[in-house]
Amino acid sequence: MSVDMEAVILEVVGKLAPGKSASSEEVARAADAEGWRRLTGHVRNTARGLARQGRLTITRHGKPADPDKFKGVYRLRLPTEEERQAALAQVPAPPPAAESGD
Repeated sequence: MSVDMEAVILEVVGKLAPGKSASSEEVARAADAEGWRRLTGHVRNTARGLARQGRLTITRHGKPADPDKFKGVYRLRLPTEEERQAALAQVPAPPPAAESGD
């Protein structure tokens, strides 16, 4: 079974009240109620990518966590505008286009 984990994560956190978060288990269960345990790594990896894009906030102990360095139990929620901007500022700018020497 192939799961669009990005869509599942965004659907689950999108239904939450502002500032509320979901556990990785909740997301995995939403994707596959029976086989959710095998999806927890996929949830974590996908959440990291979404957090780097500024589309999701990963929290530990109620505070935003670095998507590349967090360990242990975590929760997921939609980012505040400030968190989104901070995540986008971390994304490297694309290299400038090469000028043609015509």
